[in-house]
Amino acid sequence: MDKPDADPAMLERTYAQFPLVNRVVSRWHGVYKHSIRPLLSPTSTTTLLDIGCGGGDIPAALARWAARDGLPLHITAIDPDHRAIVFARTHHAGAGVEFRQAHSSALTAEGETFDVVISNHMLHHLTPEELAGLLADSAHLARGLVVHSDIARSPLAYGLFWVGTLPFFPGSFIRRDGLTSIRRSYTPGELRSVLPPGWRVESARPARTLALFTPGPGHV
Repeated sequence: MDKPDADPAMLERTYAQFPLVNRVVSRWHGVYKHSIRPLLSPTSTTTLLDIGCGGGDIPAALARWAARDGLPLHITAIDPDHRAIVFARTHHAGAGVEFRQAHSSALTAEGETFDVVISNHMLHHLTPEELAGLLADSAHLARGLVVHSDIARSPLAYGLFWVGTLPFFPGSFIRRDGLTSIRRSYTPGELRSVLPPGWRVESARPARTLALFTPGPGHV
C-alpha cells in the first residue's frame, strides 16, 4: 500500500478498515489510559504529535477520548503520503486534529516540540538509517513522553493474523500487508538491541511492543 502506484480503491478501503484492525490489534485505548492520560491536565492544553498517522483513526480516537475525559489535547498528525492526509482530512474533519503532510525531520528542523510523541506500527517499515532518524527526531520533539507502538513478531502472531483475517477485508491491503509487516517486525529483544541509550521496551497484548522514551531534565 505504500507504493506510489497502489490501486486507489484498494488503498481507500484499507484506510477505511484500519479502525477495526487497530481496535483489535493496536489497543491504543490502553496506552491512552495508562501512559498518556496521566500526562494530561484539565486546566491547560497538552500537545501530541502522531508520526505516520495513516488514515487518521488513532489521533481521532485519542482526541475523542481526551474530550470525553474533559482534558484539553491538541493533536498534530503527520504522514509523508499525501493520499493518507487527504483521506484523514476527509474522514476525520470534525475530530479536532491537525493533519499535515510532513516528515518528522521537517518538524525537528522547524524547532517544533510536543508534550507527547507517538507512532503506530511504523518501526518495522524503516531501514536502520530511517529508524535511527525517527528515534532521534521523536526524542528531540518530545518534552514529556515518546511511545512508538509496533507489532511483536512471533509464529503465534503470524498464525492468528493469518486465520483471523482469512474471511475478512476483501479488496484491501490489510491481509497481505499485515502478514508482511509481522514478518518484518521486531521481537522485543531485537528492538532493545537497536534502541539508543535511554529508551526502554515494554511488551503489550496482543503481540505488541512499545518503544518508550522519557526526556530527562534539560533534555534537548
